[in-house]
Amino acid sequence: MHGIGNDFMIIDARESLPRLSADLIKLLSNRHLGVGFDQLAVIYSSDSSDAGAHLKFWNSDGSNSPTCGNASRCIAQMLMNEKNVSKLNLKTDSGILTCERNEEGIVSINMGLPKFLWSEIPLAVECETLHLPLEGDPVATNVGNPHCTFFVDDIEKFDIEYFGKTYETHLLFPNRTNVQLAQLVEQNTLRVKVWERGAGKTLASGSSSCAVAVAANRRGLVEKKVRVLLDGGELEIFYSDKGVWMSGETSAIYSGIISEDFLSKAETLQK
Repeated sequence: MHGIGNDFMIIDARESLPRLSADLIKLLSNRHLGVGFDQLAVIYSSDSSDAGAHLKFWNSDGSNSPTCGNASRCIAQMLMNEKNVSKLNLKTDSGILTCERNEEGIVSINMGLPKFLWSEIPLAVECETLHLPLEGDPVATNVGNPHCTFFVDDIEKFDIEYFGKTYETHLLFPNRTNVQLAQLVEQNTLRVKVWERGAGKTLASGSSSCAVAVAANRRGLVEKKVRVLLDGGELEIFYSDKGVWMSGETSAIYSGIISEDFLSKAETLQK
């Protein structure tokens, strides 16, 4: 599935548990030799009465991710169709996410309240998260995972790959960070380019969009309701006192079975 170009391989493990390893995930994420995806999402049965399923996420480099907003919206759409409901909760390693679908089929998800303390991002040293001590004066935000947002006057003059490679692994971010370039293009509308930790340049990112909207609001650039224009499409972000709501389209691409031949070769390569 994909959420405005942010694409995912989703494994339903509610009845059987897949054997996953970082090496296997990297092989599956290869767009030429595997399936290809930005993130892998696995659906497990929930041990909580408050959630219909428990989701876990991995980046294309095999590293774990506590949350993934667009993948959660995609899975919410799938499970809503399965259960014939328009509301449900999903459990992630970052907490319980509330999901809703309107009459037009647009899925919204509450990503929870953002975190701003340096220790919550986390950062390696104590500093002001609204003005990080880095060239370009970025903002740090935690929306289930860490984000570093650079506001620029003309986004087309800057290379997101340079910023991503430079700052994802910067010493200030002990757990690495997602990186965004953002430009205010009109009132309450932001043009954004994304570099996701563990995945690289992507067409979109839900948590990144939430982080950018929150950071822009903290800087006084936008109000609480914001349009975020990404390379893959558009998301609507609403920063409420009960959490950050993200809304947008989702698309199912195909379903299939990973072949035994691929899995056996993958096991050989991993030995």
